[in-house]
Amino acid sequence: MIPLSTRMRPQKLEEFVGQEHFLYPGSLFYNSIKNRTFESAIFFGPSGTGKTTLARIIAKEMDAGFYELNASVTGTKELKEILETARVSFYGLEKKTTYIYIDEFHRWSKLQQDSLLKALEEGIIKFIGSTTENPYFSVNNAILSRVRNIYEFKRLSPEHIDTIIRRAITDRDRGIGAINVKWQDESIDILAQLSDGDARVALDTLGFIADNMEEGRTVTPQEVSEAMQRKIGFYDKGDDRYNLLSALQKSVRGSDPDAAIHYLARLLDGGADIQMIGRRLMVMASEDVGMAYPSAISIVTSCVKAALMVGLPEAAINLSQAVILMASAPKSNASYMALERAMADIHTKKIDDVPDHLKDSHYQGAKAMGLGKDYKYPHAYGGYVRQQYLPDNLYKEGVKYYTPTDNGSESSFKKYLESLEKIK
Repeated sequence: MIPLSTRMRPQKLEEFVGQEHFLYPGSLFYNSIKNRTFESAIFFGPSGTGKTTLARIIAKEMDAGFYELNASVTGTKELKEILETARVSFYGLEKKTTYIYIDEFHRWSKLQQDSLLKALEEGIIKFIGSTTENPYFSVNNAILSRVRNIYEFKRLSPEHIDTIIRRAITDRDRGIGAINVKWQDESIDILAQLSDGDARVALDTLGFIADNMEEGRTVTPQEVSEAMQRKIGFYDKGDDRYNLLSALQKSVRGSDPDAAIHYLARLLDGGADIQMIGRRLMVMASEDVGMAYPSAISIVTSCVKAALMVGLPEAAINLSQAVILMASAPKSNASYMALERAMADIHTKKIDDVPDHLKDSHYQGAKAMGLGKDYKYPHAYGGYVRQQYLPDNLYKEGVKYYTPTDNGSESSFKKYLESLEKIK
């Protein structure tokens, strides 16, 4: 049987859900598809966010030849055959451009990726590559320079997933609308939350439940929990995960490791995923511990990465280490507050230009304009020399954004900065 996620793929642009940061009626991306001027592009982001679906919709809208390949199973030989067919189509009577979509493009070697270059330069093909990896690290520079448009696909929100689920439930042709199974709103909400922004996971779980429920039954949160193999303690116990995350952060900030580990345990027991907890922990490492223990961000990041690699349930051990470390460490939000003060000035004051002696002087004509003149290179003075860095008006005001505390390691940074003030 064809999976529900495959049956429910949007067939036209108006059905596509998500990625509104670049795809919305009137956007350049949207108009380029409707005007049939869409060029080559690279889509990157997590699985189940619509990369393949959107590539297929684009090819249909373009009314062009379309080939879909997967880099994990397709080699250079097959690609060369497709390129030759595209060449004939482009230079023949039809003068038709061919779109080639390559999924998991990052899996190809440099040599395989470079086999597209000549066809791209000649305009024989339009290329859409999708990858879960950052293309700036996983795709050759030669390809990047010829593919100007790089679009990041973000995880779908629970609201997006809710829309997709309800569409499948009511669709009698492609979805499960013809199956006599009822759905509680709470069950749909839980499925949308536990799918972690992946439409494929949500739809295939939906199909699995519908195919295996007795006719006439109502799907409860318990069936969703069983199908997802995930706990739903948040919903059973009335806990709100955002309240628990807030309590966790405030307990860490208040240096109470017992309370902090309590809220971590409740989050884990309630079914919170590693990414949800990990993102908050990494923010806390800089916001609440900060310069009082600068190594916290490195250690916490390592713990979160280890947790993602290990997976639950053992990942809880890594997360526990990060929480205990931060709750037991000295605290300072001075670096965070420095940024807040600087942002406030930028938004409320008319700020003078960058001082001339700090401007870039590494191009012809810069020195003639006085740029870079009189700049003092601190390393030539033993590591520090007094000179102006702030824009003129802020310098004259004697603006100070960073106010270091005496907590932990920050006290040594404070002493160092105070010693510089005494140097004439």
